[in-house]
Amino acid sequence: MTPPTWRTATDGLTAIRTGDLTSEALMRECLQRVAAREPDVAAWQYLDERRALEEARRRDSSASQGPLHGMPVAVKDLFSTHDMPTGCGSAIYADHRPASDAAVVALLRRAGGIVMGKTVTTEFAFYSPGGTRNPHDLERTPGGSSSGSAAAVADGMVPWALGTQTAGSIIRPASYCGVVGYKPTYGLINTAGLKPAAWSLDTVGVFARNVPDVGRLAGVLSGRDLAPSWPATHLPRVGLCLTPQWEAATADTEQALQEAVMCIRDAGGEVHNVRLPASFDELLAAQHTIMIYEACRSLAFERDRHGDQLSSQLKALLDEGSGVPAVRYDQARQTARGCRAELGRVFMDIDVLLAPSAPGEAPAHAAGTGDPVFSRIWTLLGTPCVNVPGLTGASGMPVGVQLIGPRDGDLATLSIAEWLFSRLNGG
Repeated sequence: MTPPTWRTATDGLTAIRTGDLTSEALMRECLQRVAAREPDVAAWQYLDERRALEEARRRDSSASQGPLHGMPVAVKDLFSTHDMPTGCGSAIYADHRPASDAAVVALLRRAGGIVMGKTVTTEFAFYSPGGTRNPHDLERTPGGSSSGSAAAVADGMVPWALGTQTAGSIIRPASYCGVVGYKPTYGLINTAGLKPAAWSLDTVGVFARNVPDVGRLAGVLSGRDLAPSWPATHLPRVGLCLTPQWEAATADTEQALQEAVMCIRDAGGEVHNVRLPASFDELLAAQHTIMIYEACRSLAFERDRHGDQLSSQLKALLDEGSGVPAVRYDQARQTARGCRAELGRVFMDIDVLLAPSAPGEAPAHAAGTGDPVFSRIWTLLGTPCVNVPGLTGASGMPVGVQLIGPRDGDLATLSIAEWLFSRLNGG
């Protein structure tokens, strides 16, 4: 019988509701997996086994509290939690105990979910790596900055995890770790209580091992129906978009896209080559400008009062941001607004875009967290994005493909992601 930790989150919920599984039993299975693998994977920043089991017992002894009743959820250590430390990946906040929960943490608890613990993040969600390893190959990175969340889900330690994306911190680690990562339309999920990195880019997202699971949790957090369901009578119209950054793609990503295209066409879907408007070539630089300008303001206190505790990598980024004049920042924002206005034309004859999730397989851990190049422009545009796993590179490591939908087209994007996921993974 499949251990509960390797069931889908939806299966776990069903088993708890029917009495075939208790929340405590599921939590014990998760904790046993953590005990076996955490010394190698290092996905968790904070985990209190006794507390987690007590929370599970409380759920078992009470009536159903909501749609997540009794289910463990991992939370990236960038979200405030009133009963657990929130370190933000920095020694500056090693003993920080917030007075309240972040909005999404409060919502998942209200829905009956259990915050199992806090997962490792990179330093303030930027590029200085944490200690987490890729569960498929411990010598490789799981990506950043939601490294612990992606790795914990991929390794069967927890069925769901929360992450964030400012450049590529959901889609890239999901690709490297071989799980589903969903970055919603910007603003769909409340960011209150999240330590800001760049306020006009920061987006809350979800990791799980299949598409319906990410839709279920994101639906609870956003107050919307995001259960994927694509009508059998409407085969998807997909636009293959190599993006202006295609030169960064390795042979592994090129092969993954070719396989995804063949899979879509074999299932009856349409695939058309899509070239983005020329103005979109400016988006990569615009995203970087906006991110560093906002970062040096979001982290002004840390830079001014605790600069000696910041990594050299982060200090260099903040120094660069402090040198960006407001007029350049405003021009970058204007570029983004103009391209968002053109998005309607991009999606005029297609339902979603198909693009790379990452340059290729996860690089060596010592080389850093990998390049977010294939996510930056979509984060800036605020579009819904889903990493669809199921393909591998030359070394047998996961290589995902990314589906991108129009702004506010989250349900359709998730539905087509489920359609493709089921075909790539033998469903």
